Amino acid sequence: MRSEQDLRQTLRRIDGRGYKAYKDLKGAYRFSVFTLFIDHVQGDPFAAPSKIRVRVPLETAKIPSDLFANLERRLGSSDFLIRSVHKAIQTESRSHRGTGKSGLISIDVGGQEILPRAAMVLNTDFVEARMEVGLPARGRTILGREAEAMLLDKLPRIVEKALLYEHLDQSALCAFADYTENYFALQKQLKALRLVAFVADQSVLPRESGISQKPMPAAEAVPFKSPPELNVTLKLPNAVNGRETVSGMGISAGITLIVGGGFHGKSTLLKALERGVYPHVLGDGREYVVTDPTAVKIRAEDGRRIEKTDIRPFINHLPGGKNAKAFCSDDASGSTSQSANIIEALEVGAEVLLIDEDTSATNFMIRDARMQALVSKDLEPITPLIDRIHEMFDRFGISTVLVMGGSGDYFQVADTVILMREYRPFLVTEQARAIAESMKTERKLEREFEWHKITERIPLAQSFDASKGRKDVKIEARGLRTIQFGTQSIDLQNVEQLVDISQTRAIGYALHFVATRWMDGRRTIREIMHLADDYLRQNGLDALNPFRRGGEHPGSFALPRIFEIAAALNRYRRLKVEQK
Repeated sequence: MRSEQDLRQTLRRIDGRGYKAYKDLKGAYRFSVFTLFIDHVQGDPFAAPSKIRVRVPLETAKIPSDLFANLERRLGSSDFLIRSVHKAIQTESRSHRGTGKSGLISIDVGGQEILPRAAMVLNTDFVEARMEVGLPARGRTILGREAEAMLLDKLPRIVEKALLYEHLDQSALCAFADYTENYFALQKQLKALRLVAFVADQSVLPRESGISQKPMPAAEAVPFKSPPELNVTLKLPNAVNGRETVSGMGISAGITLIVGGGFHGKSTLLKALERGVYPHVLGDGREYVVTDPTAVKIRAEDGRRIEKTDIRPFINHLPGGKNAKAFCSDDASGSTSQSANIIEALEVGAEVLLIDEDTSATNFMIRDARMQALVSKDLEPITPLIDRIHEMFDRFGISTVLVMGGSGDYFQVADTVILMREYRPFLVTEQARAIAESMKTERKLEREFEWHKITERIPLAQSFDASKGRKDVKIEARGLRTIQFGTQSIDLQNVEQLVDISQTRAIGYALHFVATRWMDGRRTIREIMHLADDYLRQNGLDALNPFRRGGEHPGSFALPRIFEIAAALNRYRRLKVEQK
């Protein structure tokens, strides 16, 4: 292994030479406190940045082992360290000199959610931060002195500030570890209590704006307060402000309606529940909004592709003899897309559906008595959700949380009705039932048959091709909602629980990974997704990287849920499947 001084000498030797001379830097260098690994050197100043790792032995970093004693605490501690590195980078690298990405130092830092990331490794041997750097140049001429300052002056200061326990905000680090352990402990308690979600009292659900996930300032926000009838108290493994329990609103399994006037907080509550499948950073306001990990947001999605999905529970007897048992479309309607979205979520194992009337197809949600009288059932292929919603719960154990502002017909199928008034929830189940009883709609049940099973599908590996041009694997996240997979673009615009571009990037590589590893013509989508989830949680995100043998670390991957991986698979326009 080369030394810090060897790196300095190499940078001085190549100063002023053409950019490709930076390739001489590749390798490992021992510093006094850490080891620097230069894994990949970019081809020019405008190319994707170079990839480096800094590894500090744990005996040097001195991070206490109790901060990563289990997966939950390790997640919180790792996330805190990533944010500490990011903060130190901002302090040390305020100015960039040179062309293109010259002088850039970055780490894959998250937003408001805490996600497992490839950017940080914390174990009993070492702590390792994976970063990207833009090696300095003017035009395509190496700026060796600037690179020397970046790698031998700034980088060591970043490491000292962000990875050595003595220089960290130790109480904040411990709070992150305690919090993530608390969050997952609450999530595990939900099922035992027959709950699908929990919202702690004093949570701040509104966001500062429609384009920000940061909390609304406390002076403007209405803190959440559970209705007394729905209040539950859950145990915390780590005390918060001296308390070993947390109280708030428990949403029970079954059918829950969230109703209320416009702008009173219905959708705000649902959006908090959507993101409650993830822990949040301290101070977010939604730290103890905890949702069943299998919850999936469902909406209409005009224009999406559907491949041999059995949508008969909701849509049958299609005009023109179209096959609803193995429905295919390159340009689905609102109702067919929403039907497919539900079936595909259940196919992978969703146990909770989150639905907002505002983003749903009206004819999929309800056909009222007047419409039934005018358009007879033999002319209508759609069985609306209202006629399947309780069957899904009774037969398959699928709960639904539904925001509803326009149709009181759902009162007759709801187990719980929550009224939002000025961002405060009130239990109004009995009032809703009384209204349903006194104002009968006379609508008829339109369910044609009993729904006994969810038809599973087997994806065919030959339909997946990640190659493009001369590259065997060309996968790229183009923003949060689009994956370039080979020559194909996968549109995830309406996959609302996808929260981080690093998840998007990982999903693209996950599709390639599962296609080459487990698609054997026998395994179903559900089996493949659960194999992938188990494998990634045990082996880490590095497994997704097809270039790891060449030394490129996957420092910009964040763990996606299987539901978002499956959503991308189902929206891949070359997908071919066989029904089981």
